[in-house]
Amino acid sequence: MPSHKQDPPQIIDIKESLLNREAEIELLQQTFTEIGGELDLNRVFKIAAERARALVSAETLLIPVIDPEGDTYSYRAGAGDNVDEVIGETLSLDYGLCGWVFRHNRPWWRGILDDLSDAERTQWEKEAGTVILVPLRGKKGLLGGISCINKIGADEFSRRDFNLLKMFASIVSVAIENAMAVQKMEESHYLQENYRHQLSMLNKQLIESNKELERLALYDPLTLLPNRSLFRDRLTRAIAQACDDNTSVALLLLDLDKFKNVNDVLGHEKGDRLLKAISKRLLEYVSAEETLGRLGGDEFVLVLQQSEADVILRAHELLSSLEVPFLIDGAKMIVSGSIGVAIYPQHGRDVSELLRHADSAMYLAKDSKKGVQLYSLEDDKSSLGHLTMIADLHKALEQKEFQLHYQPQIQCSTGRVLSVEALGRWSRPALGEISPDVFIHELEQSGLIDRYTFWLIETALAQAIAWHEKGCDVTISVNISPQDLINPEFCLLLDRVVSHNGKHLIFEITESMFLSEHEGITKVLDYIRDLGIGLSIDDFGTGYSSLSRLKKMPVSELKIDKSFICDMEKNKDDELIVKSIIDLAHNLSLVVVAEGVENEAVSRYLTELGCDILQGYYISKPLPADMCEQFLLAR
Repeated sequence: MPSHKQDPPQIIDIKESLLNREAEIELLQQTFTEIGGELDLNRVFKIAAERARALVSAETLLIPVIDPEGDTYSYRAGAGDNVDEVIGETLSLDYGLCGWVFRHNRPWWRGILDDLSDAERTQWEKEAGTVILVPLRGKKGLLGGISCINKIGADEFSRRDFNLLKMFASIVSVAIENAMAVQKMEESHYLQENYRHQLSMLNKQLIESNKELERLALYDPLTLLPNRSLFRDRLTRAIAQACDDNTSVALLLLDLDKFKNVNDVLGHEKGDRLLKAISKRLLEYVSAEETLGRLGGDEFVLVLQQSEADVILRAHELLSSLEVPFLIDGAKMIVSGSIGVAIYPQHGRDVSELLRHADSAMYLAKDSKKGVQLYSLEDDKSSLGHLTMIADLHKALEQKEFQLHYQPQIQCSTGRVLSVEALGRWSRPALGEISPDVFIHELEQSGLIDRYTFWLIETALAQAIAWHEKGCDVTISVNISPQDLINPEFCLLLDRVVSHNGKHLIFEITESMFLSEHEGITKVLDYIRDLGIGLSIDDFGTGYSSLSRLKKMPVSELKIDKSFICDMEKNKDDELIVKSIIDLAHNLSLVVVAEGVENEAVSRYLTELGCDILQGYYISKPLPADMCEQFLLAR
């Protein structure tokens, strides 16, 4: 039955965003309808100025046009404050921001400052946030521009304002150029002969513009896949058809694992390029009759009309396709994901219910690390929903519900325990233990990871000092999120928490961080080292680290990813990789830790290869603090 519960805040935000998008598209369509058959140039300018000002909420909007001689420009139209004082003025192309835009044939907004010389930056930086100026480009060249001055009710124009204005300018320039052409024809007495041709061209351009508007409304601008609106429409149609035919429809929800780390480490531009590459890869496994869409962020959806068994096979096929590395700016990147599957009618009878249950199955797939999970009511532990988990995480931080377990690491040559790894644990009321992969992901997505990390550091450090006083002189390894390292306040807070006790800690940082070109990363790592804290590269071997960057990093330890350790007895390739990593690390004077050691044979073989430290269930599973203390004292 349909739910009458009030929509959660995320759904309200999405609806509000869609309403804003629809309002913008409606305004654009009204504009193009008005100017479509308008050949009076002044009228076209007036409509364009008024609509553009409304589109981005500017206090003042002006339309400067390059004069026929090409040496000057004149303000031909405007809307808003004080425009009557400016319209009609003619200035040299060597003067003002307009002149800069026309000379360089590129738009102006605050993001351009980084590309300027020191002199130009000094000249223009005061106006960076208060002005957007985009060119009006016609088929025959630069016509002029649209200039927005001062954002109503805000200090600066946003990137969204900038992108909307660029799109608006690219389309209205068609009408402006056509009106200019008509004006010239009138002046040269050829109006009657050329009128029909120009009007036909205008109509063709308007048809293309309407197609562009439809694309913006229904397709994701980054990947060009169907967006949430078009996906919901197609899934609704598929459900209706399945109802008539008494068949089924499957919904696959794919969520990329830890993709936020890619954006944090490599930047959103490279993250967007990776998303585009992933979209193209997935499309290779989807037929023209099927719908692959992007819901937003790192979530993709696929609508299939196949049997349950075939749907599960398709889901595994999609995940397998991601195992081939992606090449982004010369760096190889491996992406993994989790897929939740919900099938109409047994798992839901409408779009919302199928989405909710596919989302639940997807989180269970992450939790169990199965990769693919079919929805089951018995297994649905997320009935309270994503929002409830975030609320519970807030409560868990405030009431200190998280616990630390410690997994010992032993020295191969002596069997002595040198260190332990601190691993977070969380038991959620009525739902039991929550996988760290799930709650760490939610902490990162909800902006709570900083609070968790500093709780983790404080707790681990206090435990290390307590053990030291009892004669158990071990260091504690702590996993640090990439978001922490790019937090401007991280070093200051770390200094306050750690003080002079850094020797008791090792920070484990994922290998992807060492691919980062982020300017502050190396400085942060140097600061951590100066506090006496050791640095370890976690999951080494999965991120294709650059050796040139590796040898410059202030690290003392490599942890070989357990995926190479588990099968090295049977897989010669894994054995070769492990040996190569050990040799590489020793050549760089680094200690090698192997995690995922599950039996004596692997332990013995790693020792023969020269591995320094072992960690895994063969040594000990992660233990609560009191049990770990007994283990340490016994050794």
